[in-house]
Amino acid sequence: MTRPSAWRIVRRAGAAAAAAVVLLVPTHASAAPAVGSAAGSATETRTEVTLSPVDLDGPVIAAVKVTVRNAGPDRLRSLRIAFAGPVGWAVQPSVQGVDGSVAAGATAHATFRIQVPERRPGFTVRTFTATASYRGGDGAGTAIGTRSEISGTPVANLAAAYNNVGVTDETDTAPGDYDGEGNSFSAQRLAAAGLARGTTVTALGARLTWPDVAPGTKDNVSSAGQAISLTGSGGKLVFLGSGVTSGATGRATVHYTDGTTTSGTFGFPNWSFDPANAHGATLVASSDGRNRPSGYGNAGIAYRVFAHSVPLDPAKEVAFVVLPGNANIHVFAMALAP
Repeated sequence: MTRPSAWRIVRRAGAAAAAAVVLLVPTHASAAPAVGSAAGSATETRTEVTLSPVDLDGPVIAAVKVTVRNAGPDRLRSLRIAFAGPVGWAVQPSVQGVDGSVAAGATAHATFRIQVPERRPGFTVRTFTATASYRGGDGAGTAIGTRSEISGTPVANLAAAYNNVGVTDETDTAPGDYDGEGNSFSAQRLAAAGLARGTTVTALGARLTWPDVAPGTKDNVSSAGQAISLTGSGGKLVFLGSGVTSGATGRATVHYTDGTTTSGTFGFPNWSFDPANAHGATLVASSDGRNRPSGYGNAGIAYRVFAHSVPLDPAKEVAFVVLPGNANIHVFAMALAP
């Protein structure tokens, strides 16, 4: 079948991504509730910018409708709307002016065309941004709306994303490579410290399960933006793991079933030598020494596992979590906590 030629608008019923996140972020406010959430009187005066779903089934030229609602007390004048997608995705036009003015409570619209490349395999989140500049209205002068479209399916659970061997038996240390230099935790020493295979660990209010896999097999996730399914609700999401190098920090994004998100930054100290509270982490267990390619060694030096968390909206149901894009963060388990 012949694909559409460049800049031809293709209309497909239901072609937009199955899930999306819409955030309203006026520049004069530090934060704004997502679409569908309760809004107070202060929110009602903010200019709102929303984007229609984006067809990610490329290659295609997708039409995106941007709507600006004047929630301020005065008329909007000199309204201009700019639209942008992911880096490298061409937009036509990039900016549109709106003739006339927009009464309080009324809306204005502009349609943009964006060149969507062929869909990549796997899970991706694509973010699109519209910026409205204006006079009058709420008096802020600028408001921003973003929409994140999800393509692909998150993996079923954390174990399905395991990509690193962090624990080995002292009789067979060769499979380990926790730190990129062939070193790993000793299964025997971890068990002595309370982290035997399949053990339940309580940390930061969460009950987490230490990986129930054989030593020398993949047992943790070296974080690289993986999307992991997770169900339930709570006040925070707790991670169990440790870092390689002293720069094991990043931002995790939690997606809820209503299409909204929250995010938070967390980090782990290096599995040895860093202060135990580096990056705000909490020490969970210390094991004596580590396994090297040549066998057990470094006795008398602590190799450690930590807990850290990011806040959640307790009123919402979690759908999945996107881990930070920092491979120095190693996650053995995660769980929701009140």
